[in-house]
Amino acid sequence: MDAFYASVEQMDFPELRGKALAVGGGERGVVAAASYEARKFGVRSAMPSKLAKEKCPQLIFVKPRFARYKEISQQIRKIFYDYTDLVEPLSLDEAYLDVTENKKNIDSANDLAREIRKRIFDEVGLTASAGISINKFLAKVASDINKPNGQKTIHPTKIAEFLDSLPIEKFYGIGRVTTNKMHTLHIFNGANLKQKTLEELTHLFGKSGAYYYNVVRGIHNGEVKANRIQKSVAVERTFSEDLNDDKQINDWLQTLSSDLEERLSRRNILGKSLTLKIKYKDFSQYTRSKTQEDFYQISADFYKTAIQLWQSRPYDKAIRLLGLSLSNLNTEEKKQVSVQLKIPFEEY
Repeated sequence: MDAFYASVEQMDFPELRGKALAVGGGERGVVAAASYEARKFGVRSAMPSKLAKEKCPQLIFVKPRFARYKEISQQIRKIFYDYTDLVEPLSLDEAYLDVTENKKNIDSANDLAREIRKRIFDEVGLTASAGISINKFLAKVASDINKPNGQKTIHPTKIAEFLDSLPIEKFYGIGRVTTNKMHTLHIFNGANLKQKTLEELTHLFGKSGAYYYNVVRGIHNGEVKANRIQKSVAVERTFSEDLNDDKQINDWLQTLSSDLEERLSRRNILGKSLTLKIKYKDFSQYTRSKTQEDFYQISADFYKTAIQLWQSRPYDKAIRLLGLSLSNLNTEEKKQVSVQLKIPFEEY
């Protein structure tokens, strides 16, 4: 979806249309989503609200309405399931669809994507963008090429040419830090990356080296997992004023423990690994986890471990954010049968 949270707000509140808009924020918060009008000023998701306001003084902040976003997301997914059962949601606003065998028997992947996007616009009122290719990595990269409200196909015969010219920061899975490191190594695009051997990339980037070696050659064997299992559940709070007092911290850890228990109980989820997340006043971040043999059960269990993790922190600095998350959940991943892609592609 295109700037999903912000687009929903502009759809529901016409007075916000055409305005520079950020969802989230507040004086000490962060931007959860930014409209395209705001992005022109350099406002991006995860950016501190204060910096976003400096970049765009006319920026309008609105509080997130996650129940509404989930409602819209479910409407969109119903459309997806009219075409294929192999849908792997990544978040409320993004999903992979394997349309090798599609229910409409549409021969062209491009026509199929166009029809889905048109239905989203006609039935929901929002624009979406699509990427089409032979695997998840290439489709993901392609989905960003003609945003907003566009689509891009990477034809099987054009994969090498496309990846050779792709700037390294556009590769999915290569973030800002890795981009900077690659630039120091004179790796600026796919062609530069392809010159590195597997041994060189593994030496330079560890386990990620093999991933970079494969994807620059268009190789990615991840299947679309229709029953994608949630791997963690998290709650966190950003504070309007920095916290320094231990009693405040204790109170908030107790509150977060209760919030986490409530969220887990609604989904009948248990987990064995609890993680404490701390973001300091200077935006540095620290996480520490504890795994136990038995599942954590109630908020008192979360709180007891959270206090232990808090007391073992290496820094004694003012806190701007606290979070708790549970992973190693009582869920089992279901495997999907792999099929060879045979749906026709066209240039678009």
